[in-house]
Amino acid sequence: MYRLPALGFGPFFEKQLARIERSAGVPGRIASEHRGAYVVWSASGAGRARLAGKLRARLEEVGFPAVGDWVVLEGAPGPDRTAVIEEVLERRTVFTRGAAGRPGRAQVVAANVDIVFAVCGLDADYNVRRIERCLARIWASGARPEVILNKADLCGNAAERISEVESRCPMVAVHATSALLSEGLSGIRAGIGEGMTAAFVGSSGAGKSTLINSLLGEERMATGEVRGHDGRGRHTTTHRELVPLSGGGLLLDTPGMRELALVDEDGLDSVFDDIAALSARCRFRDCRHDTEPGCAVKEAVDSGALPAERLEHYRKLEREAKANELRQDERLRRQSERVWGQLSDEVARLRRWKGGKP
Repeated sequence: MYRLPALGFGPFFEKQLARIERSAGVPGRIASEHRGAYVVWSASGAGRARLAGKLRARLEEVGFPAVGDWVVLEGAPGPDRTAVIEEVLERRTVFTRGAAGRPGRAQVVAANVDIVFAVCGLDADYNVRRIERCLARIWASGARPEVILNKADLCGNAAERISEVESRCPMVAVHATSALLSEGLSGIRAGIGEGMTAAFVGSSGAGKSTLINSLLGEERMATGEVRGHDGRGRHTTTHRELVPLSGGGLLLDTPGMRELALVDEDGLDSVFDDIAALSARCRFRDCRHDTEPGCAVKEAVDSGALPAERLEHYRKLEREAKANELRQDERLRRQSERVWGQLSDEVARLRRWKGGKP
């Protein structure tokens, strides 16, 4: 048995449920997914679920439900019954990335989360640019971003690196931890209240699963060794799963990400808020911060107020995001043309049938 508010069910989802015609539908939250099979939690308990045939066809192009999604079930799930998912409720927040090997497509990493922790190891895994990239996607998701610099016990200059991240990400809380020694976790735990969901994202070997095990107080998630020369680990987390946290709150582990492609420009101005503020003072609204006269950003670089490499990283992420947006627009255009083509063919067949022609 689960209390829906403890699972994160609130007014945002209650209003949607009230508008659905099938008022007898049972609200549930997807706790895990593996190759199209779902485990859902509801007020009556936990159990397996599958997509209704009509819903599957409708979601074929836009994407299937993800862990963290709220759904409407036909009947309550149980140990000896597979429930049917009839509807997927609109997401309150959604963390996405560009799907690996599929330009222009977004992959849902976590749905309806309140906090996303960008986890980076203070060993060979440390990369402040990767942190900035990750924070852009978190800001775009609608969730609150925070940074965890893990493995502080293995780093001789932890204070210096913490200071670097704090200066580059001034709007974000930064936690220094040693998950293996269960140190530095109190601030993280204090920020996860009842009904809140916290997701952990980062590269393999950063210590996401070890962090979750430390917060849970048990070895719930599988962990593995990392390579010494680059701090990378194997993908010990192979699927996403919600885990209840004692005292309230839910944790969501995610598989390690070798790459985190940007799907749009959302979130960039929050990460590079200093560049965004300077851009507002440029002479031209569409200033590219290159050779245009009256560019406040270039003036800041020339005076040393803005590091040139920070501007260059911003430009790199901006170019990538714009390219992926264009690919997405092109994919949607082709998809729309295909649908309209199918409708036109159907209309033509109906006209021939009404006219007595085969």
